[in-house]
Amino acid sequence: MIFDIMPKFAITTLGCKVNQFESEAIAQYLKASGWTMVRNEGELNVHIINTCTVTQKASTQSRQAIRKAIRSHPLARIIVTGCDAQTETEEIQKINGVHAVIGHGDKHKIPEMILSSPLPERPPYPVTICRDIQHEDQFRQIPVPLNGSRTRPFLKIQDGCDAFCTYCIVPYARGPSRSMPPKSVLENIRQIESAGFHEVVLSGINLGSYGLDLTPQTNLTDLLKSLENLKLIHRLRLSSIEPRELTDDIIKLVSESVIICRHFHIPLQSGDDLILKKMHRPYTGAFFSDRVSKIHASIPEAAIGVDILVGFPGETEAAFENTYAIIQALPVTYLHVFPFSARPGTPASRFSDPLPARVIKERCQILRELGILKKSIFYNRFINKKVEVLIEGKPYGSDHLLKGMTSNYIPVFLKGEDDIKNTIVDVNIDRVNDNNSLFGII
Repeated sequence: MIFDIMPKFAITTLGCKVNQFESEAIAQYLKASGWTMVRNEGELNVHIINTCTVTQKASTQSRQAIRKAIRSHPLARIIVTGCDAQTETEEIQKINGVHAVIGHGDKHKIPEMILSSPLPERPPYPVTICRDIQHEDQFRQIPVPLNGSRTRPFLKIQDGCDAFCTYCIVPYARGPSRSMPPKSVLENIRQIESAGFHEVVLSGINLGSYGLDLTPQTNLTDLLKSLENLKLIHRLRLSSIEPRELTDDIIKLVSESVIICRHFHIPLQSGDDLILKKMHRPYTGAFFSDRVSKIHASIPEAAIGVDILVGFPGETEAAFENTYAIIQALPVTYLHVFPFSARPGTPASRFSDPLPARVIKERCQILRELGILKKSIFYNRFINKKVEVLIEGKPYGSDHLLKGMTSNYIPVFLKGEDDIKNTIVDVNIDRVNDNNSLFGII
């Protein structure tokens, strides 16, 4: 493979924030090596597709993205990685035009592979490196991207999952839980702060299980206490955390912290205890309600996001009403509502009593409307109040506004000069419009 003087690449990313982090890390590694990243236009040397397989729909979208990349860039080397590459390797191999299929165990080597071992111009391909992820016992990391477009970079500190919820393919795709050693976490955050960033988002596939695999064993609470004491960065945000792993100690720590953001994202999935049991979720609706109520009592200004999976097999009207009732009663801020999609390879794909697509769609819409109402109630609490905003830059399609984020996950629009991007400013919230957009004044 003969590269241009200025080799070009593109990355298409599907799925979760961990995938987004890994894609950005690959991109920064290549850019630091002299490559130019483009947004799918023109001729490319390499196109990487970082796939998702959390649902059957996600797998379908991943295959569509692969085929689109092949059609759009017939001269490019097509590298497929991510969860669909890991779990459906043989299916990906059958797609004519794919040059390499790289599983999660070697995903961190992709930049080095591209730079040091050009992929073949002609068959035999695809080159396939996809080890049994269930035997993976080491946390592997692509170097942290420090020059990306984000003002709130992700830092993946945990990978894999041991939960095996009946609807979820992720444990099969990502392998067992593995954690970045605390010393490495601290060093990465130091580097992020030194590069000029003010916030870092700690992320993982199952963040709350952080440290349980390490020797000596540690946990997320101990890590957060160390970070709070050292105060290595202005803001530290947690990504999604499971209800059982959101302990009283963590809630208390956040309530007293000067750096941990007042923001929790907690997967509920269902508010019905029988459905939760079928999902293999280790809590009840009452336990979830207790966690949210505890947060709200300790940190009234905290944003609380909730994931809900609608239409799980056997979800009766009464079961759905239980979910609705819990959300309606609790002081949650926003909802991420997902329709159930049977994923082959999971126990739930074989469950009887599936729901009609029409019913699932209707129930999703009902919950999304409730989510909009919840968000409006939360946002309106902050009118005429002063908040601290990290300026992220101009939102897409706007030439005269800047957008920023508060500690408690409220996006705020305001007028200001471009030179305040990636700075923290005090803003007075002026109004909330009908679309739940907040506007403020510096």
